[in-house]
Amino acid sequence: MISDDFFTADEQATLRAHGIVLFADRVIFEAQPPMGAEEIAAVQAQCAGPIPQPLLALWQLTAGGQLDYDLTLTMGQNAEAVSWSELFFNGSDGYHDLQGWIEHEQEVAQEAAEESGEPWGGQLAFLPIGGFEYLDRIYVVVEPGAEHGQVLAWKQGLPPAWTHRLHEDAVSPIASDLHGAFAALHLNEDPLEPAGDYFSGQTLIEYLDERHESHGLDLDLMDKLIAFYRRAMVDWRMPLADGSLRHQRALAQVAVNHAIATDDAPLIAELAAAGVHFEGPLQGSAIATDVAVSHGAFAAAAALVRAGAPVAPDALSNIDGALSPELTTALLANGAEPDVAAIVQCVACGAPASARVIADACTAAGIDVAAAYDSERDAELAELEESLAEVRDNTLGHYLGAEGLTERIANLRAFVL
Repeated sequence: MISDDFFTADEQATLRAHGIVLFADRVIFEAQPPMGAEEIAAVQAQCAGPIPQPLLALWQLTAGGQLDYDLTLTMGQNAEAVSWSELFFNGSDGYHDLQGWIEHEQEVAQEAAEESGEPWGGQLAFLPIGGFEYLDRIYVVVEPGAEHGQVLAWKQGLPPAWTHRLHEDAVSPIASDLHGAFAALHLNEDPLEPAGDYFSGQTLIEYLDERHESHGLDLDLMDKLIAFYRRAMVDWRMPLADGSLRHQRALAQVAVNHAIATDDAPLIAELAAAGVHFEGPLQGSAIATDVAVSHGAFAAAAALVRAGAPVAPDALSNIDGALSPELTTALLANGAEPDVAAIVQCVACGAPASARVIADACTAAGIDVAAAYDSERDAELAELEESLAEVRDNTLGHYLGAEGLTERIANLRAFVL
């Protein structure tokens, strides 16, 4: 493996002493001791077939720990970010507990058997090995057959109010075996030059900083580990330069996401000139223009529209910033449908000119704006004022903070349609 050539045996032993192990050329931190033979045998007894060799190799290295990578899979019609941040282990509290998840799966299988009227032998076909809390889970197929050893991801559906998210539970294959699944873990952004406030690598780097400052992890070895970790970064810039990016959809999506995260209109134009298409889901079910508008990347959004990217009918439903009247007009001209809720959001966000553009479009579409606006505004005011009261009482954390909430309330109170 690459890790054996990258680190000496002594360096790997030092990393192990700091709770860091390398498996399939990926970094596991807060790593547990290896799983003992008796523990493995106890898990094996609960499986319908043999535990695959790669999983045994992992457990003989570490019983579990944390991962910090990106993983995006197609689930249904969505492009879903799957959180595989935990490797379950026995004796863990809460969501990390391996035996706890095994017992959960046994209960689910028993209930399914009772509902179908078919007997269940008491052994699992799918072994849960990791995931994130109760929302995302990773399974290894342990029943005999052609799919034995395959690694699957399960994601919980969320209520309809979660726009552009999965609304039903979904399953997607990751790879035919555990080594392939680890290879699918990657970094969309350089953790040393992140595009946003939250990024893969943040948790690992904080862990390493703490190990250096409080436990004496050598700074040179720490830097070497980060250099090894960064080898998982995907490279879309070279394919963009050589003209092949348009043939690599997954890489192209990473590039488009980067352009939106950095609000980089010239990069959007460059991607379009290179033949990259902007159709299809980019984050969940949201297309590129949806993502740009909802993230306040208005320069990128305008560039997308100029490049011919599709605009969804509900593109104005998730405004959370001061949309310019020019961009609003362009969105409406390319497929966005006007509604009164969007008028209210523009007013709240300090974009009165865009509010009037949408109001005019509503009127042209036969919507009685005057009758609906007051009701929509009052509902939004009530929600904002409730949130402000809770923030001031320290019973709620809100991304806008007290100042931002106060500003939006003032905008709504001052505006006259």
